[in-house]
Amino acid sequence: MYHVLLYTTVDDYLERRGAFRAEHLQLAQNANKTGDLLMAGALAEPADGAILIFKGKAEVAKAFAENDPYVKNGLIKSWEVRPWTVVIGGE
Repeated sequence: MYHVLLYTTVDDYLERRGAFRAEHLQLAQNANKTGDLLMAGALAEPADGAILIFKGKAEVAKAFAENDPYVKNGLIKSWEVRPWTVVIGGE
């Protein structure tokens, strides 16, 4: 089962993220190494959100968001975890 973690960022996200970026990226790299996080990236033009793809239970994606320094420090306006049915690609 796959889950998508959807972030909506605050308006001044690009200006504020620098202080928390290394910690955020380390969290993501650790999740990727365990196989929980498959892909992640920010939306562009406009830079108003991000999408993170997780494999496994929804709780893993929720725990990631709850521990993400971007969320903890108010850079994420809202987030949600949704199940994702892969039709093409994947395993």
